[in-house]
Amino acid sequence: MQPDIVYGNLLEQPVDVIVNAWNRNIIPWWLLLPQGVSGAIKRKAGYAPFRQLGRAGALKLGSAVVTSAGKLPYQAIIHVAGINMFWRASAYSIRTSVISAMDIVNTQNYASVAFPLIGAGSGGFSPEQALELMQETLLPIETNARVIIVKYMPT
Repeated sequence: MQPDIVYGNLLEQPVDVIVNAWNRNIIPWWLLLPQGVSGAIKRKAGYAPFRQLGRAGALKLGSAVVTSAGKLPYQAIIHVAGINMFWRASAYSIRTSVISAMDIVNTQNYASVAFPLIGAGSGGFSPEQALELMQETLLPIETNARVIIVKYMPT
């Protein structure tokens, strides 16, 4: 499937669920100062999704967990373990994060999902590299959901 690429803010997309590019969840979320997408989600959603995420325990690299959306107007948030213990992304972590998130989208029958650029920013990948990997990974995935990849642009 071919995703739609948009410029804007992940938290302003008209979708059922959003994806949070997270970590392996080994350090408790309340000890971290989430930056970028995760920081924006935490500020707007509140603590509830992150408390739920914490109960999931350590995540395998590239895996995904679904939580409530807290105060956000979405049905859920899908958190993906897109970076390793050294806070770096890899082609493997980006690809498996996309696959894991789409498994949840398809299993839960969400009609639409918005992804940030997984692995870009603190993960060490350039936005162009992350986007290319995500598009390649999504291409063979069958879904009825509308998939959006959001390239961040301040509003």
